[in-house]
Amino acid sequence: MSKRRKYSAEFKREAVAMVNQPGVTRSQVARELGLNANMLGRWSRELNEAGGRAFGGQGKPRDEELVTLKRELARVKRERDFLKEAAAFFAKQSK
Repeated sequence: MSKRRKYSAEFKREAVAMVNQPGVTRSQVARELGLNANMLGRWSRELNEAGGRAFGGQGKPRDEELVTLKRELARVKRERDFLKEAAAFFAKQSK
């Protein structure tokens, strides 16, 4: 079983740029680069649809969500600790 190859975003952009040159077919570029022509077509569609955000990588939305949740948890912990200290302060003063 062959290992799945990963390509950098720069490589994908350059491959799509080669396909977009006049007088060159997707099949020719695919043969030169050792790729499947369908893969080049998918990369081309993704680049046209997403523009600069194309080829972001795997798991990025999950990682962004994790960072957001950790940030929110830290904020809530700070609020909780502040309220504990405030309650202790006012409990001392009321005696």
